[in-house]
Amino acid sequence: MEAANRQLKQGEKGIRLSLIAYLLLTALKLTIGYATGSEALSADGFNNATDIVASIAVLIGLRISQKPPDRDHRYGHSRAETVAALIASLIIFGVGVQVFFQSIAKFRSPSLASPELLAAWIALVGAAVMYGVYRYNARLARQIGSSAVRAVAQDNRSDALVSVGAFVGIVGAQFGLPWLDPAAALVVAVVIVKTAWDIFAETTHALTDGFDDERLQRIRQTIRETPGVGRTIDIRARTHGNSVFVDVTIGVDPELSVSDSHAITEQVERRLLDVHRIANVLIHIEPYEAAEDGMHPEAKSE
Repeated sequence: MEAANRQLKQGEKGIRLSLIAYLLLTALKLTIGYATGSEALSADGFNNATDIVASIAVLIGLRISQKPPDRDHRYGHSRAETVAALIASLIIFGVGVQVFFQSIAKFRSPSLASPELLAAWIALVGAAVMYGVYRYNARLARQIGSSAVRAVAQDNRSDALVSVGAFVGIVGAQFGLPWLDPAAALVVAVVIVKTAWDIFAETTHALTDGFDDERLQRIRQTIRETPGVGRTIDIRARTHGNSVFVDVTIGVDPELSVSDSHAITEQVERRLLDVHRIANVLIHIEPYEAAEDGMHPEAKSE
């Protein structure tokens, strides 16, 4: 639990970085957008303002997930992180839909005004900043296995693409091609909605105790190869935030003492921690003959 909380503390750094970037870019884009008459840059600024809300929601989720187990939450509060990622996906989806309908409206009545090029450079700087934040958070998410930080990283990438779209639209207006703005926005909207869907699908899969079968089979193989384990009778796994919980029933020699059987379970726990970084394992032991007589369907292939 302490190791998981340390990882979540690291995750907070990435969320705070995103939050600071959004606050600064929102102020800069809205100010310059108004001063230069750029609707595209102003819209980009309002998009970043929406992301402030998403970042705060994820930060709150990470804080809640670090609370220790209590009488009502025996497994802890880790799933608050996944719920935060789910909320972030809904906010990202809303932004994508908004960008989509705005681009359709611009196709119908494209603006003929040409904003100052300063707006284009601000949009490009914003894209570079958010891409840098995305790279940082994507790397951090891989290191700590955080779904919430991964969701924020995907949002960072979407924001970088929105800024690129704004840059293309502003530059297009300078060359008398106002249709470039809504065309770029349409592409960006599709990317944002796809990002939101990917995050939504991943988080709902985790919240309904879904678990990747290939990963589960790798865990099963590690247990099966542990000395003293005669058979892996049953195995289940689920995710709670950045933690994985495994429940497994193994068959051992019935002649072993309780102490020797317990030593085998400790070896299984150590191997799962070393190979798969899984620290939450519940192991049930059955005699090997009983395992063969009443074999679980999953074990018949072993």
